[in-house]
Amino acid sequence: MAKTKELSKDTRNKIVDLQHSGKTESAIGKQLGVKKSTVGAIIRKWKTYKTTDNLLQSGAPRKISPRGVKMITRTVSKNPRTTRGDLVNDLQRAGTKVTKATISNTLRRQGLKSCSATHVPLLKPVHVRARLKFARKHLDDPEEDWENVIWSDETKMELFGKNSTCCVWRRKNAELHPKNTIPTVKHGGGNIMLWGCFSAKGPGPLIRVKERMNGAMYREILSKNLLPSARALKMKRGWVFQHDNDPKYTTRATKEWLHKKHFKVLEWPSQSPDLNLKENLCRELKIRVAQRQPQNITALEEICMEEWAKLPTTVCKNLVATYRKHLTSVIANKGG
Repeated sequence: MAKTKELSKDTRNKIVDLQHSGKTESAIGKQLGVKKSTVGAIIRKWKTYKTTDNLLQSGAPRKISPRGVKMITRTVSKNPRTTRGDLVNDLQRAGTKVTKATISNTLRRQGLKSCSATHVPLLKPVHVRARLKFARKHLDDPEEDWENVIWSDETKMELFGKNSTCCVWRRKNAELHPKNTIPTVKHGGGNIMLWGCFSAKGPGPLIRVKERMNGAMYREILSKNLLPSARALKMKRGWVFQHDNDPKYTTRATKEWLHKKHFKVLEWPSQSPDLNLKENLCRELKIRVAQRQPQNITALEEICMEEWAKLPTTVCKNLVATYRKHLTSVIANKGG
């Protein structure tokens, strides 16, 4: 049945006025062109609630009582990995039978949404303390200090792997259309390892590491590329080199080599890829490479080199300019 048009507030008030003047419901209906049953309903509402305004409708009662809502909210707060099935069973034991959809809707009204858990490095108490110490120590460092840092790291680039996420606009049941898919092969189709560095003034060199890197190979890469990079990027006197605590970076021979060359190294907390801006820049590189869809290892290397060289200086500068936010986040999350 089609929904009838709602009477205006003036018409409803006129019905009440005419009823007060002594007219019958039938006469009022004929005068205003309104059904007698509608006139009667409005008059009854006036007699009961002293208003002709629309009243709030309660709708169907909630399946889960306020006490049940508190119970499941408390459960997922203590253990966020609790499944909807577990909550359905908990409520059923308490005498309430609901579906998983009802659980989802109830928790959503409480501001809780089911999301994929984020993968983060395993942090032991010693790591948490080191991260907090680093963040607090450098929180108030001026932006100019971070602009004088050369950031570095290794990155694995996969041929048909998940180098980046990709969203497509598609119609229903069109998920397998070639335009809406990303080709993959078993075991990822191969990958290459790259070492690179950058500063706020732009990207430095990007080097392919064709063998498993060890300390000697790492020192050779630095000897051929680090100082030339500092010169090409026009780093100021006293510039700082950043790398993480990978064992090949922290061997005694590597430390002695860096000390002999008078390179100032940024003291780095372990398990802190989120603090290394090179990770952010490599994410941008992976997105650009994935968009070009290389089909073999040779093409993958060529495209990586091309896209790295094309990275805008503004991207590098903006990354460095927002570094304080990374430190603030570590402190806000108590080292996490």
